[in-house]
Amino acid sequence: MSLSESEPGLRTRLVDVGAELVAAEGAGALTLREIARRAGVSHGAPRRYFPTHLELLSAIARRGFTDLAGRAETALADAAPDPRTRLTVLGRVYLEFALGNRGMYELMFRHDLLASGHLGLRETSLPLFGLLVDLVGRVRPEADARLVAGALWANLHGIAQLWGWGSLQLTAGGGDFVPLLHATLDAHLGPEGGR
Repeated sequence: MSLSESEPGLRTRLVDVGAELVAAEGAGALTLREIARRAGVSHGAPRRYFPTHLELLSAIARRGFTDLAGRAETALADAAPDPRTRLTVLGRVYLEFALGNRGMYELMFRHDLLASGHLGLRETSLPLFGLLVDLVGRVRPEADARLVAGALWANLHGIAQLWGWGSLQLTAGGGDFVPLLHATLDAHLGPEGGR
């Protein structure tokens, strides 16, 4: 074992390298061997901190959820207090993150990682959904806020996927996803201002 393999910061460095790798080459490039190589350690070193590949991938995905939550918090700090405006800001941040971080976004929503329960990944993703539910409940107090928020999130996820593939630009036209965001919010929340 080399000195660098025993340092306390290796765990963080492995996650950092994984986050850089997923940003540069996508989720498919995240092998234990490649992460170890780029971190400058033996291919067995990651197993001291992450006994399974899923645990390392979960730690990297957790970094993505933390980043997304931080971006949302920053954007919402400057947003007007009304819930509809805050939902628009939250939707925009979500779509910008998804489209600007495609590999990380793909990794974050892998079912096997979320279902595995490693490193509290599911719990890391739930506060942002809780915020969505709260805001939806304030706009639509008569509705089942969790159900509407789930449908809204699924719609945003679909926009992110289809926009990332280039499909929506062909079918909906235009080079900006914002009109689709507004149409999605109108569909789930009712027209803004009752228009």
